Amino acid sequence: MDLFWTILFMVAVGAAIGAVTNHLAIQMLFRPHEAKYIGSWRIPFTPGLIPKRRDELAKQLGNTVINHLLTPDIFKRKYFNEEMQDKTTKLIVRQLNEKILLSDKTIEDWLKLSGIENIVTIANTKIDEQVDIQFNRLKSRFEKETIRQLAPEDWQFKADSKIGEIVSYILFKGEEFFQSEEGKRTVKNLIDDFLSTKGTLGSMIQMFVGESSSLAGKVQPEILKFLKAPGTKNMLENIVRNEWEKLKDRPIVEIMDGFDFEPVVKNVKSYLKKELAIEERLSHSLVHYFPEATEWTQTTLVPKLTSFAFMEAEAKLEEVLRKMKLEDMVKEQVDSFPVARLEEIVLGISKREFKMITVLGGVLGGLIGIIQGLIVFITS
Repeated sequence: MDLFWTILFMVAVGAAIGAVTNHLAIQMLFRPHEAKYIGSWRIPFTPGLIPKRRDELAKQLGNTVINHLLTPDIFKRKYFNEEMQDKTTKLIVRQLNEKILLSDKTIEDWLKLSGIENIVTIANTKIDEQVDIQFNRLKSRFEKETIRQLAPEDWQFKADSKIGEIVSYILFKGEEFFQSEEGKRTVKNLIDDFLSTKGTLGSMIQMFVGESSSLAGKVQPEILKFLKAPGTKNMLENIVRNEWEKLKDRPIVEIMDGFDFEPVVKNVKSYLKKELAIEERLSHSLVHYFPEATEWTQTTLVPKLTSFAFMEAEAKLEEVLRKMKLEDMVKEQVDSFPVARLEEIVLGISKREFKMITVLGGVLGGLIGIIQGLIVFITS
C-alpha cells in the first residue's frame, strides 16, 4: 500500500513539473514581450525568444521566401507556360471583343470617353484654319516669287515645248474662221468700221473700190495667205516665246491682280467638309471600319503580343524579383508586426501542437515519477 501511494505521489509531482515546465517553455517563446528590469539589471530570459530574435527572424523569413518560396523557377513553372499563355490570350481577345471591337459605341463616343467633346465643330474649325493658313502662305509666295521661281523646271520645259503647237493651233483656227461666212462678215464689218472713221477719205476710197463686200472679198484671201505663210508662224512663235519669257519673270500676284480668291477659298472649305463628312464618319462603330478586326486580333495580333510579353517577362523575371527586394519587404512587414500579433499567428497555427507538447511533458513527468517511486521504494 505504501508503494502505491509513493508512486502515485511521484507521478503527480512529475506530471505537474513536466506539464508546467513545457507550458512555461512555450510561453517563454513569446513572453514577456519586452525586457523586464529591476533597477538597471535586466531580468534573464526577458524578453521572450521570438521578441528577442525578432530582427533575425524577420531576416531569415525574408531569405526563406526569396530563396525557397518565391524563386524565379517557381514563377516560371506556375505562370510562364503554354496553358497560362493560352488563357491570357483568350482573356485579352474576349475583353477586346466585348469592350471595344464589337461594342456599339461610335467613334464619337470613344472620343468623348477620352475627354474630347464637340469633335465635329473642332474638326471643321481646324479645316477652315488650315485652308486659311495654306492660302495665306501661297499668297505670300505669289507676292514674292515669279513663275520661273515657283513652277518646277519640268513644267516650264513642257510649256516652252508647247509654244509651237499653240501657235500652229491658233493659225489653224484663224484659217478656219476667215474661210467661213462669219469670217467674211467680220472682215466686211472691220472694213466698214475703218472707213466710217476716216470721213471724206473713207468715202473716196469706198467710191473708187466699190462696196465693202467686194473689198472684203479681196482682203480675205490676203489674210489667209498671210496666215499660211511660214514666216507668219515663225514670227508668232518668236512673239509668244518672248512674251512668255517676260511673263515668267513677273511676280505671280501681278498676273492675278484683281482676282478675287475669297470664293475659291470658300469653295475649297466647303468641298473638304463635304468630302470628309466628319459627322457622318464619327457616327459609326469600330466594327463598321474594321470588320475583320476581331479575327485579326484573335489569330494574329493578340497571340503575337502575348507571346512577346511572356518572353520578355520571363527574360526579365529574375531582374524584376531582384529589384522588388521581396526579402526586404517580408522583413519590413515582420518588423512592423506587434509581438502580440506574431504570437497570435504562431499560436493560431500550432495551438493544438503546443497543447500536445504540454500534455506530453505531463506524461513524461508521470513516467519519470513512476521510475522515481520504484527507485525510492527499492532503495528504502
